[in-house]
Amino acid sequence: MKTKLLATAAAVALTAGGAHAGGHLDGVQITVSGTWLSPEAEIVNEIFDLFEEQTGAEVSYVGSDSFEQQVIIDAEAGSAANISVFPQPGLAADLASRGFLTPLQDDSADWIRENYAAGQSWVDLGTYADENGNDELYGMFFRVDLKSLVWYSPENFEDAGYEIPTTMEDLKTLTDQIVADGETPWCIGLGSGAATGWPATDWVEDMLLRTQPPEVYDAWVSNELPFDAPEIVAAIEEFGAFARNDAYVAGGAGAVATTDFRDSPKGMFSSPPQCYMHRQASFIPAFFPEGTSVGEDVDFFYFPAYEGKDLGSPVLGAGTLFAITNPGDGVQELIEFLRQPAAHEIWMSYGGFLTPHTGVDPAKFVDDTSRGLNEVLLGATTFRFDGSDLMPGAIGAGAFWTGMVDYAGGAAAADVASGIQNSWDAIK
Repeated sequence: MKTKLLATAAAVALTAGGAHAGGHLDGVQITVSGTWLSPEAEIVNEIFDLFEEQTGAEVSYVGSDSFEQQVIIDAEAGSAANISVFPQPGLAADLASRGFLTPLQDDSADWIRENYAAGQSWVDLGTYADENGNDELYGMFFRVDLKSLVWYSPENFEDAGYEIPTTMEDLKTLTDQIVADGETPWCIGLGSGAATGWPATDWVEDMLLRTQPPEVYDAWVSNELPFDAPEIVAAIEEFGAFARNDAYVAGGAGAVATTDFRDSPKGMFSSPPQCYMHRQASFIPAFFPEGTSVGEDVDFFYFPAYEGKDLGSPVLGAGTLFAITNPGDGVQELIEFLRQPAAHEIWMSYGGFLTPHTGVDPAKFVDDTSRGLNEVLLGATTFRFDGSDLMPGAIGAGAFWTGMVDYAGGAAAADVASGIQNSWDAIK
């Protein structure tokens, strides 16, 4: 694999700090598997080209849309790739518990703590129990998605004289002010075909991180803390304070469960606006009206934390992690290579890439939007992975979704939470 490096990649290769002398891995072949297909696969290959330039190794990446199934089959057969790129920690943790992963080198945890924003969070997210129940660091996160965002129209805010809120208290005050002005503050939609309900799970996860310490979130995700615990019921009701108030939501609370999440933000762009704010992840601009310019027609701010709860600035998101599924020459070194800012900056130059690495050059981001999103990520004091993705599928992609639809429709939070916990008990 010797694709042509971009000029920018070649330049960073010459200046990459901590690079090993080229050629010392001549003849070594390293295989990598993951979920990235074209065009992401070409970008990944370009990043690996830089490693090849530095070391002489040959890296072969294969992407698959059935990676989650194939990596288990390959691990059980003893034929896994040297490195696997997992789309979520849960699958990696399962393989670690069966003895199919190799811990990262000893200094990895310290490096992550010192060089990633909210570094301890990333150590925690990559640490799993081995087959003997001993915790080891197995995962190095690379490429992150961001969920804790509120989208708005700068023109609408300016016309109405609204300021961007920096605390949850301010956000609630702004919500009430918009109502007092005779307008509707929020667009919220949970519709998503067979996956209807999932946008509400993100709301609940964000609210839990803003009302409880991260340890409570972790205990909830693993069900050490029951789904119907008071802390969780309260987080559901925090979502309901926005979504179940007719005055707060475009179309009234009754429209929340039936409005498609892809259509929901369009109310910000109508004239006059049907709503002023929309809480959704960094991917949502793909569903804005054609020709919408992020940074001009629409912009975003961090979904703020409560000033009075002293829980820092938690961020909810997702991401991919590199883990060793078949150790060999140069394999630990390829993971270590991902510490170099240059490895991140290549993908930054294409877009669709955020990183908690504090050492990257922000100027290398493809646009101001990416830079701004990454600033939110770098401002995190705690990062937590999308909780529903870490739960058993029957819960995180089943009972939790449908329960949130029931709640949006008027069911009591405590009853919904108890129903989800009963579903969890039934699969144990």
